[in-house]
Amino acid sequence: MIKRVERQFAGRTLSIETGRMAKLAQGSCLVQFGDTVVLVAATVQDKSSHLPFFPLTIEFQERSYSAGKIPGGFFKREGRPSENAILSCRLTDRPLRPLFPEGFKHETQVSIFVLSSDQENSADILGMLGASVALNASKIPFSTMVASVRVGRIKGNWIINPTFQQLEYSDVDLVVAGSEDAILMVEGGAVEVPEEEILEGLKKAQEGIRELIDIQKEFFAGEKNPEIMDWTPVKPESELAAKVEGMLEGRMDVVLGLPDKTERNVAMVELTKNVVQALVEEDPAYAEHEKAVGDVVRSVEKRLIRNKILSEGKRVDGRTVDEVRPISSEVGLLPRTHGSALFTRGQTQALVTATFGTSRDEQRVDSIESSGEIFKSFMLHYNFPPFCVGEARPYRGTSRREQGHGALAERAIRPLLPPHDEFPYTIRVVSDILESNGSSSMASVCGASLALMDAGVPVKAPCAGVAMGLIKEGEDVAILTDILGLEDALGDMDFKVAGTTQGVTAIQMDIKVDGLTYEVMQTALERAHTARLHILSCMNETLSEHRDELSPYAPRIISIQINPSKIGEIIGPKGKTIRAIQEDTGAQVDIDDTGLVKISAVGGEAGARAKEMIEAIVEEPEVGRIYEGPVKNVTTFGAFIEIVPGVEGLCHISELAESRVDKTEDILKRGEITRVKLLSIDEKGRLRLSRKAALLEETSASDKSDN
Repeated sequence: MIKRVERQFAGRTLSIETGRMAKLAQGSCLVQFGDTVVLVAATVQDKSSHLPFFPLTIEFQERSYSAGKIPGGFFKREGRPSENAILSCRLTDRPLRPLFPEGFKHETQVSIFVLSSDQENSADILGMLGASVALNASKIPFSTMVASVRVGRIKGNWIINPTFQQLEYSDVDLVVAGSEDAILMVEGGAVEVPEEEILEGLKKAQEGIRELIDIQKEFFAGEKNPEIMDWTPVKPESELAAKVEGMLEGRMDVVLGLPDKTERNVAMVELTKNVVQALVEEDPAYAEHEKAVGDVVRSVEKRLIRNKILSEGKRVDGRTVDEVRPISSEVGLLPRTHGSALFTRGQTQALVTATFGTSRDEQRVDSIESSGEIFKSFMLHYNFPPFCVGEARPYRGTSRREQGHGALAERAIRPLLPPHDEFPYTIRVVSDILESNGSSSMASVCGASLALMDAGVPVKAPCAGVAMGLIKEGEDVAILTDILGLEDALGDMDFKVAGTTQGVTAIQMDIKVDGLTYEVMQTALERAHTARLHILSCMNETLSEHRDELSPYAPRIISIQINPSKIGEIIGPKGKTIRAIQEDTGAQVDIDDTGLVKISAVGGEAGARAKEMIEAIVEEPEVGRIYEGPVKNVTTFGAFIEIVPGVEGLCHISELAESRVDKTEDILKRGEITRVKLLSIDEKGRLRLSRKAALLEETSASDKSDN
């Protein structure tokens, strides 16, 4: 049976429908907003998984036909997900994952297909709405209605779900996911917007989320989840749990008292082995329960760490709740890169480099959300090698996590870059994480800011970031500044805030608890601001302003605006002229349709020489000016001389010399270089030249200088 509800939301028509497509999935729905349509299907395995975690997979797939396009490339079909698809997938995955019941281990998959894209309304926020409907309509034990909205602000006015065109004028771009009573996730950026204004945007988003949940309630109208699947929570046996907890008493406190991550991990592994060994000695049957023992150990570890923070205000590495780890930074440590920085905060370390390129190095993005191709001139890539956490595992390409962390750091830095027409470089920043114990994405922001300034990029202001955490038990709440990896895993919030001294440029928040109040978020934002100022002061001790000079190994770019009608003359027949310029000078020359010529070369001489050659080609002849050029042809009545490339004029035999000339060849021969003065240009564009006038003028100038 087809069910459908249609309502006006944010000034456009929103519809939700089930029962027409993908009916063999446990739950499915079709969501349409404007002319953007997504299909969401939720499926689950009947048997519990053997994996030690909840195997939830969110897939976000863009179909090129949704925008009336055919995929590029040889195979002409969709391949690996685009960066936009991966980031959109994470916007659904992160808020959904904590909402499944604890101990549920049945493999679950939510598939989001973009079937139509109107290039005005984004499909990413519709995926979350569709996932909520599909899961709540299925037998999967998921009982929370959730939704996402995007929030923008134009001239002080908040807008729910702005179009792509509106976002171009917005100083805020936030995606907020939540339930009826709580915000679950925040992802977005801003142009140095103060924290209190970001909080206003979150409150505005919650209004839109509640409206979408009301639409879902109306859609289900008491028919939600008619039959939930049978499942049993996966948890250790109570008798085994009691035994292990008794054996850990007192011993776990010693392990958790070790401030160094590596020492603590080694001690925790040894403690777990000792507990398993003692149990096996008591009863050999316990040998089969090693995994369950590990689960109990982690549960005890989590409880003790959280209790210590709430009761004593002390963290596992000895810091207070609002203390930032020790910071150090270096710049210019890699001699041949265009800019480099090493940023270290506690046991988190990022090596960040900046590289300059030309327009040829821009990234082409083939997006269903744009009518044409998009070119990116700024990229920030984040890498997380296994050794940074002391592991040995295969390298399998860029993970979704790496894509997400890189996008967050890129969003933080992008608003601070100079306009492309003032600094016409393609910029690639790479952050290689060398050590990781919490907040490596924020270390990437700090390192990127330093590396760009070391490279000589005139950024508006230095940028830094910090990750905030939360421990909440009932009414007891502790907000943590600069969280460790362990505090991220065992805590209730991961709240990353990046920005300058003036305001926020990027924000990302994930929480695992319900009922997070705006007062808690406000306090977290205020403490993040304080921590950011501290980090920026430490960074400023290393480098507070961008360098005046670019690296000697970086290309220099010279821009020239020419008449578009002259483009063909620079290119020449079959590209002959422009190739000759590049081969003679070693510079790279790029021309766009507007007549903007960009010359790039490592070293100033090559670029200057290429500029001279191009200016000579496009130069318009000027009456009264003296030119130097080759004799192209000799006749009985004079010589034709090329004064600028492709432009010739006649020097009549009477203008070759002061005295009478009987034969042109007596004065000039073909191929000879001579100087002539342009006397006039007639109505047909013909040039009248004089060698005699040029000689007289130069002789007169020489006499004056001698006197």
